Amino acid sequence: MTRTDDKTAFITGASAGFGAALARRFVARGIKVIVAARRLDRLEALSGELGVDKVLPVRLDVQERDAVARAIAALPAAFADVEWLINNAGLALGLEAAPRADPSDWQRMIDTNCKGLVCVTRALLPRMLLRGRGHVVNLGSVAGTYPYPGGNVYGATKAFVRQFSLNLRSDLHGTGIRVTCIEPGICGGTEFSEVRYRGDQKRAAAVYAGMKALAAEDVAEAILWAIALPAHVNINSIEMMPVSQSWAPFLVHRTP
Repeated sequence: MTRTDDKTAFITGASAGFGAALARRFVARGIKVIVAARRLDRLEALSGELGVDKVLPVRLDVQERDAVARAIAALPAAFADVEWLINNAGLALGLEAAPRADPSDWQRMIDTNCKGLVCVTRALLPRMLLRGRGHVVNLGSVAGTYPYPGGNVYGATKAFVRQFSLNLRSDLHGTGIRVTCIEPGICGGTEFSEVRYRGDQKRAAAVYAGMKALAAEDVAEAILWAIALPAHVNINSIEMMPVSQSWAPFLVHRTP
């Protein structure tokens, strides 16, 4: 990785999980970090832990397009040189089959995972284009490639993230800006399952029972590897799973 003391990473969904793990690793490497999320108290605690001169907390809901534009326009000079955008904000809600799923859950996943991601990206791209460098890292999922019962809209949003990443890379051809999509499988140590199951700790814990899942730190390390490569190298995507996870057999419905 080249000289970093004048560069900044912008991380959405940074109050926990992948985002917080990344913030710690960026700061350890001398990189300033803008941590953005809805829970300002979590972000301020992270800033206090890592150093207020290194970490700028920004309360932000990526679903709010105008708020995103205002937040980025108001970045102080010390944090304005955003070299790395980590589009980490996202969520899954429920595992109900499509006929029984709550349409408001579908809408929230689309608004956060798709619309929020493209909104933040579009707001920061002009800064990168002016400098002729930068790196956009989008958090996808293996759910965007491999369907499973109840994955419906969540999986579709992550397929969108992957395809948007590829198309963004094509649009930015020749600009010096890199684009990477990180696609993890089952990952513990985050709030993913608690959110999906609306705080039901028992159901959330059952997801990881009897297996060793990926950790948030594993995903953070994969991202750091991708961005640390020389500027002429672009990692298009990284699909990663724990050894204990693989692909399910095709479902076959058989009539009696």
